[in-house]
Amino acid sequence: MSDKEKDMTVGEMLIAARTNGRRKRELQTVARQLCIKEEFLDALEKGNYSEIPELIYILGFARNYAVELGLDPDLIVRKIKKEMGIVEEKSTPLAEPKSSAAIKHRASQTTRLVGKAAVGTLSFMHKNWKWMLGSLVVVAAIIVIAIFAFSYGSGGGGSAQPQTAEAAAPARAEPAYGLPVKESFGAENRGTADIILQANAETWLQIKDANGEILFSRVMSAGDVYYVPNAESRATVGNAGGLDVWVRGEPAPKLGARGVKKSGILLTPDALTGAPAPVND
Repeated sequence: MSDKEKDMTVGEMLIAARTNGRRKRELQTVARQLCIKEEFLDALEKGNYSEIPELIYILGFARNYAVELGLDPDLIVRKIKKEMGIVEEKSTPLAEPKSSAAIKHRASQTTRLVGKAAVGTLSFMHKNWKWMLGSLVVVAAIIVIAIFAFSYGSGGGGSAQPQTAEAAAPARAEPAYGLPVKESFGAENRGTADIILQANAETWLQIKDANGEILFSRVMSAGDVYYVPNAESRATVGNAGGLDVWVRGEPAPKLGARGVKKSGILLTPDALTGAPAPVND
């Protein structure tokens, strides 16, 4: 980052990148290309972050805008967080080490306690060796009887018991991704997910369940993978062509064209392999 960029606000960087050079563009033109409302881009340029409803949208829109203008999206996000006063959590400092004298005292106490415990154990074993030997014999006899009963009941003799538990289904193999996997999300569904999404370009993705609750919402970078839960859900995507789709390990049609925002995409195997009709925004 240059000294000039270091002193500039996010809004100043965005305006300069949009209006300088040979690729000068009107805000309305960029908004149409990104499928982001013009007033949201205007709010980013003016630093009026309160006009954008949620932090995830602020950072997501800013990332997409920065990429379109050829700026570093990570730098833009860091500067926005700083301007909004969002402080990263700091790790709790480790406790100061105790003095060597205190450590030696604690070690000495521990050694005495261990010594007493060892002496007491040996004394008990010496006084009660006959009782302990008898107990070991009884335990060994119980183990032998249990092994014999299990072998006989499972087919070692007599009729075999029917198996009621079915073998667990093998985990689903990973598909042949188009890019090396960068980050994995929804890992709890890995191995069972019928639908897997991988970003081939930066795109914003939001998943809601059948009740409208948000299951996943973030800007995905190229290579990121999301394992979709096996339940009815719908997706909104800011760059429909920026996602590759796999259904039960096989590639499926893309959700739409690159740079196009689509919402209401039904994430079920039948919908994605058939002819889904998502709503264009």
